[in-house]
Amino acid sequence: MHQDLSVPQAQALLADMVTPLAASETLPLPQAQGRILARDIVSPIDVPAHNNSAMDGYAFAGAALPSGAAPTTSVTLTIVGTALAGQPWDGTLQSGQALRIMTGAVIPAGADTIVPQELVTVQGSTVTLPAGGIPPGANVRLCGEDLAQGQIALQKGQTLNAAAWGLAASLGLATLPVARRLRVAYFSTGDEILSLGEPPRPGAVYDSNRYTIVRMLHRLGVEVLDLGAIPDEPQRLRQAFTQAAATADAIVTSGGVSGGDADHTQALMQELGEVAFWRLALRPGRPLAVGKITKKSASSPMLESADSSQNNQPTWLFGLPGNPVAAMVSFLALVRPALQRLMGATVSAPLYIPTRCSHAIRKKPGRTEYLRAIVAPAADGSLQVRTTGAQGSGLLHSMVQANSLIVLAHDQGDVAAGDAVPVWLLDGMV
Repeated sequence: MHQDLSVPQAQALLADMVTPLAASETLPLPQAQGRILARDIVSPIDVPAHNNSAMDGYAFAGAALPSGAAPTTSVTLTIVGTALAGQPWDGTLQSGQALRIMTGAVIPAGADTIVPQELVTVQGSTVTLPAGGIPPGANVRLCGEDLAQGQIALQKGQTLNAAAWGLAASLGLATLPVARRLRVAYFSTGDEILSLGEPPRPGAVYDSNRYTIVRMLHRLGVEVLDLGAIPDEPQRLRQAFTQAAATADAIVTSGGVSGGDADHTQALMQELGEVAFWRLALRPGRPLAVGKITKKSASSPMLESADSSQNNQPTWLFGLPGNPVAAMVSFLALVRPALQRLMGATVSAPLYIPTRCSHAIRKKPGRTEYLRAIVAPAADGSLQVRTTGAQGSGLLHSMVQANSLIVLAHDQGDVAAGDAVPVWLLDGMV
């Protein structure tokens, strides 16, 4: 068991240990939105299927243009017809002829150039091209320039977002192979946890982690098994772990990982499986228990039965700290990429944007720190970032204010006002 790992060490361990589930299914395209591709998709057609016009205008042969870098004479051509999108013009353009053409229409034989309609002069059945400014081959979208037949269009592990989903539709694909949706069980732990609707009592807090973590799980596209809150009783926790492991591919909990007298998660992980690590050089979120539950002896009346192909697989367990911000940051930094890997998705590495810090920050080397922050344009147009203020791990309101995290590396020291710091934008993750 590793203790006080640096964040990069823990991330590397998880990248090495977590492997994708093998199960997949084939779904109709409308049902595949947001899912993870189980294999590469090869384009069955050229996209576009024909040379076509990029705009409304007139098609003609570029050879009709005067030679030279800046021709000074105009060219007049005879208009012989019209081509619409989906209604090709049947014929071949001859020398001295032009065709009225709409965006997306097939380029006819004998033409290779489009002049925009706003640049020409039309008189009766003739069109006069402007002097200069139209190079041969202009404004034509070539057959296969987006995708050639036989080219990989979408890669295994890609999430079918709006663009990918639309691309699959443009290829005429009625079904897609996708990874089985990952099942993740979640429960909060602690005698101090109140569920919504319960009256307040001294020392107790309402269960915010259940809502923040479940929401972030839903954003990943997993199937969430919400098991609510479990008190700090070893037998109740043991039952919850084994029941969840009987059906889920992964378990995420919050609370009970610090090592205090009432913190039982780590001990139960060792009893029911194994612990990979549980303490990190991380702020906020030093206690983070990661391991596997290998004993799936119990079934749960709360859960539907799992497919038998996964019954013998260990269930990953991620025990988040109980403080709300620590739980969210730990999830984003370590659990989210591990679950992406488990579900067969291409792991989306954080995109750090160098941003000027508006004030000094004190930082001791020896741990990675994630500071809640607000990034916005400064008066000169450059990006500037400031923290939200106090950075206590229980200050959930600061996560509401934040649109980003300042990420200070393990070996980094103090930050001076005006220094560039890496900023991780939170949009789409929380």
